[in-house]
Amino acid sequence: MTTEGEKTTAPVAPAGATRRTAKRAMVGRLSWGLADQAASSVSNFVVGIYVARSLGVTAFGVFSLAWVTYGVVLNVSRGLATDPLTVRFSGAPNAAWRGAVARSTGTALGVGTAIGTVCLVAGLGLGGRVGPAFAALGVMMPGLLLQDAWRFSFFAAGAGRKAFVNDVVWGVALVPAMVVAARVGSVAAFVLAWGASATVAAGYGYVQSGIRPRTAEARGWLREQRDLGYRYLVENVSLSGASQLRAYGLGAIVGVGAVGAVRGAELLLGPFLAVLMGLSLVTVPEAARVLRRAPHQLGRFCLLLGGAQAVGALLWGAALLLMPGRLGELVLGDVWHSSSQLIVQITLGVAGAGLGTGAAAGLRALGAARRSLRCQLFASACYVGGGLGGAAVAGTVGSAWGVAAATISGSAVWWLQLRSALRERRRNSIPEVRTA
Repeated sequence: MTTEGEKTTAPVAPAGATRRTAKRAMVGRLSWGLADQAASSVSNFVVGIYVARSLGVTAFGVFSLAWVTYGVVLNVSRGLATDPLTVRFSGAPNAAWRGAVARSTGTALGVGTAIGTVCLVAGLGLGGRVGPAFAALGVMMPGLLLQDAWRFSFFAAGAGRKAFVNDVVWGVALVPAMVVAARVGSVAAFVLAWGASATVAAGYGYVQSGIRPRTAEARGWLREQRDLGYRYLVENVSLSGASQLRAYGLGAIVGVGAVGAVRGAELLLGPFLAVLMGLSLVTVPEAARVLRRAPHQLGRFCLLLGGAQAVGALLWGAALLLMPGRLGELVLGDVWHSSSQLIVQITLGVAGAGLGTGAAAGLRALGAARRSLRCQLFASACYVGGGLGGAAVAGTVGSAWGVAAATISGSAVWWLQLRSALRERRRNSIPEVRTA
């Protein structure tokens, strides 16, 4: 009981206890991020393996072209809709987060509808083997992009468990869809099955969040986030566009079968590639939190993040090299023979990319959009040049070596830019000393 004039204060937790609590919370969020990526990796891996075994190397190459095109559109959506969300609304108050998510997911849905229509028209005009696959991709694009937007939204709120559950729903819905597609036996059927199951998960995302995507407010969202969104758009599209140009160029120089061989080798490293593709789901929000709470720890956080991924990729690649050929044939079927020759090169490329993503997360958290754009344009130019130059000189194997060298070079540039950005921030944070 207190008397008038007395003040009561809540007990203050020791600094060490506060730090331990913050670390436990971060570990919990990262654990759900790893679980979500594991679910996503398993789904992507199973789809790739199932399609490769069902269709053969040439038809699998057509499916891979549709997959790469989806990657480009996905990065358009992320740059405009969800990357600004994770940078500016990670850990934000619930009301602000809900309003931002409604506009962000509405933007993703609008992007999917617009570009999906283009893919549908282009696919109907192309015909042949490739056309139906792209037409099917166009129909499924809105659901695919909305599902990805929900994942970003949940991680921005620190609710990684919901993202994990959403990906599990997608994986469960994939099973009957793939069985039906296998009975049809066409590339378009597999694309439709993959996209339809993603649409089911997108619908469940609405149930989880209780937030209705507002496509009518997409223009306002783009206007509010234009300082980050358009730079992230160019950055993301240059990344996925470089992959698409390399795939199309490799198909033109060597043949569509070469695209399937590269995709088969990437599937063997699928867990790490899936983590890299969806890295900003976990790392950018966490890097932003580290920057707010302990800015001096950001560089160390990024180094541990990138180093762990690089080491993991190298260990996985070493295990693949020791894998018996019969097991490889069981996994990839006829694709194994051509893909097994690319394991070393693609492992080095993934390790280099994993190291670079640590620095990329730091630059995103700092809001250094100009620096990250500069890095990505350089890395993308090297990727296309190395991939196509190597293909012209030494076919599929040469292309893989060229990409590995380009990825490692790009990673070095990312880290140089992060070091410069951290130094600049430290200089700007030192208060000016005035003398009379």
